[in-house]
Amino acid sequence: MSQKYKFHNKEGLYFISFATVYWIDVFVRDIYFAVITDSLEFCRKNKGMELFAYCILPSHVHLIFRDRNNDPGKLIKELKTYTSKKMQEIISENMQESRREWILWMMERAGLKNSNVKSKQFWQQSNHPIELWGSKAIQQKLEYIHNNPVEAGFVTEPHHWKYSSAANFSGSAGIIEIDEI
Repeated sequence: MSQKYKFHNKEGLYFISFATVYWIDVFVRDIYFAVITDSLEFCRKNKGMELFAYCILPSHVHLIFRDRNNDPGKLIKELKTYTSKKMQEIISENMQESRREWILWMMERAGLKNSNVKSKQFWQQSNHPIELWGSKAIQQKLEYIHNNPVEAGFVTEPHHWKYSSAANFSGSAGIIEIDEI
């Protein structure tokens, strides 16, 4: 793995992205989005996460965050491990999920290719953390995160995407409470 994709400064402010295996569009139902939003809320309240911005899209998640406990790698690993197990459980039990067998098969296929995984793999291993230095870098990543659903054609305005902190930045109550940068 490249040195540029590690959490070098444990106290730093980071932009990260992580995606489902094979970029599968999993987050298409409220019950799936809730796994991520509830987990982010839990991390804010109980794990020391300062969450400044987020966007949850069908196949990936973007965050701007800091870890008050100065171990951002551990925090993200715990978040991804928990959400991976929970998503596998919910998908397995969701008889309304028309793609259930296919999604589980794809996760199993990904897990077979990864020696670190015992059975199924939900998330790709990489996070691509980028430490943000200064207001210009922060603003650029905020715009990127919030415009992602617009660029994808899901909405015409960033604050219309329910699972984004763009609503928080536009003065509305977002689905997740965020911290001030």
